[in-house]
Amino acid sequence: MLGFRRKVRIETERMTLRLPIHTDWNGWSALRAESTNFLTPWEPVWATDHLSRRAFTNRVYWASRAQAQGTALPMMLIRRQDQQLLGAITLDNIRRGPSQAGTLGYWIGQPFARQGLMREAILAIVHHAFTELDLSRVEAACLPENSASRGVLEKTGFKYEGVAQSYLQIAGRWRNHVLYANLRGDRRGRTDVG
Repeated sequence: MLGFRRKVRIETERMTLRLPIHTDWNGWSALRAESTNFLTPWEPVWATDHLSRRAFTNRVYWASRAQAQGTALPMMLIRRQDQQLLGAITLDNIRRGPSQAGTLGYWIGQPFARQGLMREAILAIVHHAFTELDLSRVEAACLPENSASRGVLEKTGFKYEGVAQSYLQIAGRWRNHVLYANLRGDRRGRTDVG
Protein backbone atom coordinates (compact mmCIF):
# COMPACT_ATOMS: atom_id res chain seq x y z
CA MET A 1 0.00 0.00 0.00
CA LEU A 2 1.73 3.16 -1.16
CA GLY A 3 -0.77 5.60 0.25
CA PHE A 4 -4.15 6.09 1.77
CA ARG A 5 -7.12 7.03 -0.38
CA ARG A 6 -9.26 8.22 2.52
CA LYS A 7 -8.53 10.17 5.65
CA VAL A 8 -7.83 7.84 8.53
CA ARG A 9 -9.79 8.07 11.79
CA ILE A 10 -9.06 5.74 14.66
CA GLU A 11 -11.56 5.47 17.51
CA THR A 12 -10.53 4.44 21.02
CA GLU A 13 -12.56 4.23 24.21
CA ARG A 14 -12.16 7.94 24.98
CA MET A 15 -10.60 9.52 21.91
CA THR A 16 -10.64 10.01 18.18
CA LEU A 17 -7.25 9.95 16.49
CA ARG A 18 -7.33 11.98 13.28
CA LEU A 19 -5.20 14.15 11.05
CA PRO A 20 -4.71 17.76 12.16
CA ILE A 21 -7.02 20.34 10.61
CA HIS A 22 -6.60 24.12 10.38
CA THR A 23 -9.11 24.79 13.17
CA ASP A 24 -6.92 22.81 15.62
CA TRP A 25 -4.38 25.63 15.73
CA ASN A 26 -5.86 27.55 18.69
CA GLY A 27 -6.12 24.46 20.88
CA TRP A 28 -2.79 23.07 19.74
CA SER A 29 -0.82 26.28 20.28
CA ALA A 30 -2.49 26.93 23.65
CA LEU A 31 -1.80 23.40 24.89
CA ARG A 32 1.81 23.41 23.65
CA ALA A 33 2.39 26.85 25.25
CA GLU A 34 0.79 25.75 28.54
CA SER A 35 2.91 22.57 28.52
CA THR A 36 6.21 24.14 27.43
CA ASN A 37 8.20 23.30 30.58
CA PHE A 38 6.72 19.79 30.61
CA LEU A 39 7.56 19.06 26.95
CA THR A 40 10.82 20.84 26.13
CA PRO A 41 13.19 18.57 28.11
CA TRP A 42 12.14 15.69 25.83
CA GLU A 43 11.91 17.41 22.42
CA PRO A 44 14.16 19.06 19.83
CA VAL A 45 14.53 22.82 20.29
CA TRP A 46 11.40 24.56 19.05
CA ALA A 47 11.77 26.93 16.11
CA THR A 48 11.10 30.58 16.95
CA ASP A 49 7.78 30.36 15.08
CA HIS A 50 6.86 26.94 16.49
CA LEU A 51 3.50 28.06 17.90
CA SER A 52 2.56 30.34 15.01
CA ARG A 53 -0.47 29.84 12.80
CA ARG A 54 1.79 29.68 9.75
CA ALA A 55 3.93 26.88 11.22
CA PHE A 56 0.79 24.97 12.14
CA THR A 57 -0.65 25.46 8.64
CA ASN A 58 2.54 23.92 7.25
CA ARG A 59 2.10 21.03 9.69
CA VAL A 60 -1.47 20.45 8.46
CA TYR A 61 -0.35 20.39 4.82
CA TRP A 62 2.58 18.08 5.62
CA ALA A 63 0.28 15.72 7.55
CA SER A 64 -2.16 15.49 4.67
CA ARG A 65 0.58 14.85 2.10
CA ALA A 66 2.38 12.32 4.28
CA GLN A 67 -0.81 10.38 4.96
CA ALA A 68 -1.76 10.40 1.26
CA GLN A 69 1.71 9.21 0.25
CA GLY A 70 1.76 6.54 2.95
CA THR A 71 4.97 7.83 4.53
CA ALA A 72 3.51 8.92 7.88
CA LEU A 73 0.32 8.93 9.90
CA PRO A 74 0.34 12.13 12.04
CA MET A 75 -2.69 12.05 14.33
CA MET A 76 -4.15 14.47 16.85
CA LEU A 77 -5.64 13.01 20.02
CA ILE A 78 -9.15 14.44 20.44
CA ARG A 79 -11.25 13.65 23.51
CA ARG A 80 -14.65 12.67 22.20
CA GLN A 81 -16.76 13.99 25.07
CA ASP A 82 -15.79 17.64 24.48
CA GLN A 83 -13.48 17.71 21.41
CA GLN A 84 -10.54 18.79 23.61
CA LEU A 85 -7.15 18.37 21.93
CA LEU A 86 -4.97 16.26 24.27
CA GLY A 87 -1.75 15.73 22.33
CA ALA A 88 -0.52 13.98 19.21
CA ILE A 89 0.94 10.70 17.99
CA THR A 90 2.75 10.09 14.72
CA LEU A 91 3.66 6.89 12.97
CA ASP A 92 6.46 8.29 10.83
CA ASN A 93 9.16 7.05 8.49
CA ILE A 94 6.89 4.26 7.21
CA ARG A 95 9.05 1.93 5.16
CA ARG A 96 7.83 -0.65 2.67
CA GLY A 97 9.44 -3.59 0.94
CA PRO A 98 11.46 -5.96 3.06
CA SER A 99 11.27 -3.66 6.11
CA GLN A 100 7.50 -3.00 6.58
CA ALA A 101 8.21 -0.77 9.59
CA GLY A 102 7.50 2.64 11.05
CA THR A 103 8.70 4.87 13.87
CA LEU A 104 6.42 6.11 16.64
CA GLY A 105 6.59 9.57 18.23
CA TYR A 106 4.12 11.17 20.63
CA TRP A 107 3.43 13.94 23.12
CA ILE A 108 0.63 14.77 25.51
CA GLY A 109 -0.26 18.06 27.15
CA GLN A 110 0.69 18.34 30.81
CA PRO A 111 -2.93 18.56 32.10
CA PHE A 112 -3.67 15.17 30.49
CA ALA A 113 -0.55 13.24 31.48
CA ARG A 114 -0.74 10.15 33.69
CA GLN A 115 -4.38 9.38 32.79
CA GLY A 116 -3.74 6.40 30.50
CA LEU A 117 -4.56 8.42 27.39
CA MET A 118 -1.23 7.91 25.63
CA ARG A 119 -1.36 4.20 26.44
CA GLU A 120 -4.78 4.07 24.77
CA ALA A 121 -3.49 5.99 21.73
CA ILE A 122 -0.36 3.85 21.32
CA LEU A 123 -2.36 0.62 21.51
CA ALA A 124 -4.76 1.93 18.86
CA ILE A 125 -2.16 3.18 16.40
CA VAL A 126 -0.01 0.05 16.74
CA HIS A 127 -3.09 -2.11 16.12
CA HIS A 128 -3.85 0.02 13.05
CA ALA A 129 -0.23 -0.29 11.87
CA PHE A 130 -0.35 -4.08 12.07
CA THR A 131 -3.88 -4.75 10.83
CA GLU A 132 -4.55 -1.95 8.32
CA LEU A 133 -1.08 -0.92 7.15
CA ASP A 134 0.37 -4.43 7.24
CA LEU A 135 3.51 -3.29 9.04
CA SER A 136 5.65 -5.90 10.74
CA ARG A 137 7.50 -3.63 13.17
CA VAL A 138 6.85 -0.38 15.02
CA GLU A 139 9.88 1.29 16.60
CA ALA A 140 10.17 3.97 19.26
CA ALA A 141 13.01 5.73 21.05
CA CYS A 142 13.19 7.91 24.14
CA LEU A 143 15.73 9.39 26.51
CA PRO A 144 16.95 6.88 29.10
CA GLU A 145 15.74 9.06 31.99
CA ASN A 146 12.23 9.51 30.55
CA SER A 147 10.62 6.96 32.84
CA ALA A 148 7.06 7.94 31.83
CA SER A 149 7.75 7.29 28.15
CA ARG A 150 9.62 4.06 28.85
CA GLY A 151 6.78 2.91 31.08
CA VAL A 152 4.06 3.54 28.51
CA LEU A 153 6.06 1.77 25.82
CA GLU A 154 6.59 -1.28 28.02
CA LYS A 155 2.91 -1.35 29.02
CA THR A 156 1.88 -1.35 25.35
CA GLY A 157 3.99 -4.32 24.29
CA PHE A 158 7.21 -2.64 23.21
CA LYS A 159 10.41 -4.44 24.10
CA TYR A 160 13.76 -2.84 24.89
CA GLU A 161 16.31 -3.44 22.14
CA GLY A 162 19.32 -1.34 23.02
CA VAL A 163 20.85 2.12 23.01
CA ALA A 164 21.48 4.40 20.04
CA GLN A 165 24.37 6.77 20.61
CA SER A 166 23.76 10.46 19.76
CA TYR A 167 20.42 9.47 18.23
CA LEU A 168 18.57 12.82 18.24
CA GLN A 169 19.21 16.42 19.20
CA ILE A 170 17.05 17.04 22.26
CA ALA A 171 16.96 20.38 24.06
CA GLY A 172 19.86 21.53 21.89
CA ARG A 173 22.33 18.66 22.31
CA TRP A 174 22.89 15.21 20.83
CA ARG A 175 21.48 12.61 23.18
CA ASN A 176 21.62 8.84 23.48
CA HIS A 177 18.22 7.13 23.28
CA VAL A 178 16.93 3.77 24.38
CA LEU A 179 15.33 1.86 21.52
CA TYR A 180 12.13 -0.15 21.71
CA ALA A 181 10.17 -2.15 19.16
CA ASN A 182 6.79 -3.84 18.94
CA LEU A 183 6.57 -6.70 16.46
CA ARG A 184 3.43 -8.10 14.86
CA GLY A 185 3.00 -11.57 16.29
CA ASP A 186 5.79 -10.91 18.80
CA ARG A 187 6.74 -14.08 20.64
CA ARG A 188 9.64 -12.55 22.56
CA GLY A 189 9.32 -12.73 26.30
CA ARG A 190 9.60 -9.78 28.62
CA THR A 191 12.98 -8.09 28.29
CA ASP A 192 15.01 -6.39 30.97
CA VAL A 193 15.37 -2.68 30.39
CA GLY A 194 18.99 -1.67 29.90
